[in-house]
Amino acid sequence: MKNDEVIKINTIKDFTERLGCPPANHPLISICRVADLKEFVPIDKPVQLNLYFIVMKDGTNCTAKYGWREYDFSKGAMSFFAPGQMHLWNEQPAQASVDGWMLAFHPDFIRKYPLGARIGKLKFFSYETSEALHISDAERAQAEGLMEGIQNEYQRNIDEHTQDIIVSQLDVLLNYAERFYTRQFRTRNSVEADVLTRFQSILHTHFDSDKEKIITAGDIAAELGMSTHYLGDLLRNLTGMNTQQHIHAHLIERAKSLLLTTTLSVNEIAFSLGFEYPQYFSRLFKSKTGQTPVEFRNVN
Repeated sequence: MKNDEVIKINTIKDFTERLGCPPANHPLISICRVADLKEFVPIDKPVQLNLYFIVMKDGTNCTAKYGWREYDFSKGAMSFFAPGQMHLWNEQPAQASVDGWMLAFHPDFIRKYPLGARIGKLKFFSYETSEALHISDAERAQAEGLMEGIQNEYQRNIDEHTQDIIVSQLDVLLNYAERFYTRQFRTRNSVEADVLTRFQSILHTHFDSDKEKIITAGDIAAELGMSTHYLGDLLRNLTGMNTQQHIHAHLIERAKSLLLTTTLSVNEIAFSLGFEYPQYFSRLFKSKTGQTPVEFRNVN
């Protein structure tokens, strides 16, 4: 895709004009109800939002792409987007059936605050849209209360306290989002169990095949159709270990088996497991077991 085909939204003014939002009261932030939008961005044209973007919606009939993947917007949820991510709307929503909020803010709006440094560590801003936060009625009420508080302050005459107050409310909203995401990981048991089963199957299939390289967390996440951060958080909540720790544990167990049941040299085992450099294998093995591969083989 040519770069000039992408619609780039770099400012709040761009944002309000492209998405049909009411004119912004502040040059670095915009908040409105989804039902107040006049129109969405042009259909079937990729959009790069260079702003932070939070959407809370319910009852929308619209499909879209985020990161070039299809996503059904018909379910009530909260979604979080970081600057630079790509979006594409396939159709306009039926505005009469839309309920929710749309909040966008420029990175400069929070840059001088602690939130400016912390927001990069909030992993849900890097999740795929299909991993949106699905909230209960009680959680929705909490989030809506905070959105209304931000809107009330946003609609006042701007003074020296406006930005401080809005950023503090935004900080609380994101703290609640972290809590709600943790709950989502722990309550969606059937979905998570299926992901864990598929994850383990991918690992076994990889290590049972001829390997040219070590499988990565990104490889597995891509095969499961989710982001690396989301998969890592899900596995950590289910098992106490993230994706990389699972890969290493599986790799070490396979290495132990080869060391004790074959006459392959350490170098041959390293290559068979996908290591390009045997010394990396030996270093990892010792860090996980306290012994070198040779020591493990001799002792056992």
